Amino acid sequence: MNTTTLDLTSQPYNPRYDPLVDQRVGHAMAYAPTYWVASAGSPPPNDGPITRDIEADVVIIGGGFTGLATALFLAREHGIKATLLEANQSAWGCTSRNGGQGQNASGRLNRSQWIERWGLDVAKRLDAEIRNGFEMFKSLVAEIDCDAQDHGHLYVAHRDKKMAFLSNEAKVMREIFGYKTRMLTQSQLQEEFCHDQEACGALYEPEGVGVHPLKLAFGYQRLARSLGAKIHPGSPVIRWSWHDGKHCLETPGGKVYAKVVGLATGAYGGQLLTPHLRNRVMPILSNSMVTRVLTESELAEVAVKKPAFITDTRTLRFYYRLLPDRRMQIGSRSAVHGADATAPKHLQLLRDGLARKFPSLKNIPVDYSWWGWVDMSHDMMPRIVQPDPKQSVFYALGYGGNGVSFSAHAGRRLAQRMAGKSDSAFDLPVYNSPLPGHLFAPFRRLGQSLLYRWYYLRDEIL
Repeated sequence: MNTTTLDLTSQPYNPRYDPLVDQRVGHAMAYAPTYWVASAGSPPPNDGPITRDIEADVVIIGGGFTGLATALFLAREHGIKATLLEANQSAWGCTSRNGGQGQNASGRLNRSQWIERWGLDVAKRLDAEIRNGFEMFKSLVAEIDCDAQDHGHLYVAHRDKKMAFLSNEAKVMREIFGYKTRMLTQSQLQEEFCHDQEACGALYEPEGVGVHPLKLAFGYQRLARSLGAKIHPGSPVIRWSWHDGKHCLETPGGKVYAKVVGLATGAYGGQLLTPHLRNRVMPILSNSMVTRVLTESELAEVAVKKPAFITDTRTLRFYYRLLPDRRMQIGSRSAVHGADATAPKHLQLLRDGLARKFPSLKNIPVDYSWWGWVDMSHDMMPRIVQPDPKQSVFYALGYGGNGVSFSAHAGRRLAQRMAGKSDSAFDLPVYNSPLPGHLFAPFRRLGQSLLYRWYYLRDEIL
């Protein structure tokens, strides 16, 4: 068995990569320079790039959270030893670039919006599905050393007028879905959690686990390989065809013939991999930064009593938390185009955001800064589906920034579908239809730019 941890890098990291412009994701490209990469330790063993033609019953394309979880559950629950193909490094995409916030959520819609869209009965069943998935995620986190912080989630009002929205959402979650959510005044927030100077109050939900995402992904990889899964980084699929009743996935090192294929590419699948994904996901850039270690005086002023992770009520929200090693991490939406990703203004947006929330950190040095593409579906909800019943192709995509925890459950459900199993939950909206396309796909970036301007006005001025 080839179990190499050699440096596979054949291409440098491209900070301007744009999945709507660059049709190929890369070949063994280096990781983005994230805090998570710098602090995760050595990557676990893998099976090296594909170097010859091989046969495989089940192939997964994409080696992030979802792909690794799918490989794990195929082996653990169905006895299927999958072959995983990753274009670059394991967890190279958003899995190693996110904020590590594991929420009891799925997609961008909140529970009151589920009720509006699908009615109360479906919303309750969907909640039960997502809640079960979150509990399963917590069980995986308990198996893996990933710096878990199980202190819940704060949804803070960045303006006083947002308190009514949060109060209604807390009531829905508490009275309809049975959660122990509660509202906090500004003084209660500062007394119990931290001295966030911008927050006017908050909704607190006990369900929420902050993790080191790359340590978690590496844990998934170790577990999957221990059960017989094959993990092949540096193996991008450059051509996909049908040959003698099997999928033929051509990589630079050889062809992989498969009976069943699962797609777990997030926002990095590109437009040409398969027609099933063309214009189905809108890649959105998200920026993150991590400060140097806070001094004792800075810690005293920030005054974090309980390190719950935090998001605010902006449409283009900020998400932030104090990390276990006393650094502050903050992220938010970023450039519209990859070509603009390196502009200093996007890092300054995060610096300014952190300074509004914690003024004592206004000029604190930043040790790490990076960005990555989030897979946003056009109707704001993910899908774990077989898009064409006549083809043995499945995908799990469209988490909209809530993939840290939900990807584990999505991987489990994707594994179930790829194994040919049925479940009563598969008539729920996230399972019974493919990702919707977009009528004006060529103009989506123009629309995004205009929407960002409108969101800023609505969030900060109106």
